[in-house]
Amino acid sequence: MKLIIQIPCYNEAETLEIALNDLPKHIDGIDEIEYLIINDGSRDATVEVAKRWGVNYVVNFRRNKGLAHGFMAGIDACLRNGADIIVNTDADNQYNGDDIETIVRPILEGKTDIVIGERPIDKTEHFSPLKKKLQHFGSWVVRKASNSNIPDAPSGFRAFSREAAMRLNVTNEYTYTLETIVQAGREKIAQTSVPIRTNGELRPSRLFNSMMGYVKKSMVTILRAYLMYSPLKTFTIIGLIPFLIGVIIDIRYLFYFFQDVGGHIQSLILGSTLIMVGFMTFVIGLLADIISKNRKILEDVQYHVRKMDYDRDNTR
Repeated sequence: MKLIIQIPCYNEAETLEIALNDLPKHIDGIDEIEYLIINDGSRDATVEVAKRWGVNYVVNFRRNKGLAHGFMAGIDACLRNGADIIVNTDADNQYNGDDIETIVRPILEGKTDIVIGERPIDKTEHFSPLKKKLQHFGSWVVRKASNSNIPDAPSGFRAFSREAAMRLNVTNEYTYTLETIVQAGREKIAQTSVPIRTNGELRPSRLFNSMMGYVKKSMVTILRAYLMYSPLKTFTIIGLIPFLIGVIIDIRYLFYFFQDVGGHIQSLILGSTLIMVGFMTFVIGLLADIISKNRKILEDVQYHVRKMDYDRDNTR
């Protein structure tokens, strides 16, 4: 049983060694632990620090591509190098390295395929009151969108079984944390959450420049992921709003029409237009649902191609 711990890095020379020193060297049930960093276009000595420490693998980007791209590149490299379990953690040592055993244990015991570390958000001192509320609200939205019970959706401290990792697809360029939960929930991949500890802040977060920017990007990511996996339901709900308003307006027009009250032709035009808008939105939902079904077929094909590709690499 091989565990590979991956760390996305962008100009992390000052904190990376601290995070690496905190990682476990042995876990009961794991035969081999290896370490991988994703150098996301760093302009400092991040790679030199990693190599000097002794990481096993380095994935290099010549320019910064963002957290989502880096995460998926790391997953690909871990699978190609024979990982049975993959743990993703941060280079700023936000998460307690001893808790890696905590998040891999449910996978080792065969209880689940994805484990997400639940941070003590309300007790984290460097989180502002606004950030704590937004973290809770964002996690609630993700739970509704994914039909899951994950209490800390933005947490990047998570473990994946080999099977789950081969089924991951991240299409947005912002972050993998939210989309992967929605995907796992909608695709019925077993996932759970366990409480973890956090360390003190070594540097400010680089994922967002402002709180409003974080909220906007997160909501767009959740909405896009939900549209990908439940398009018909989403467009039906959206289309019902103008459709029902149009029906009410047309009923009002008919009431006045049968009362021999003249005029109100504008109501007829408005109501009919809204009904058409609602119906066309529903049709768009049907087309999106067909596309979604085709995407699921392609994902299944992709999974089998990945499985053959990675297994071939591991037999060489």
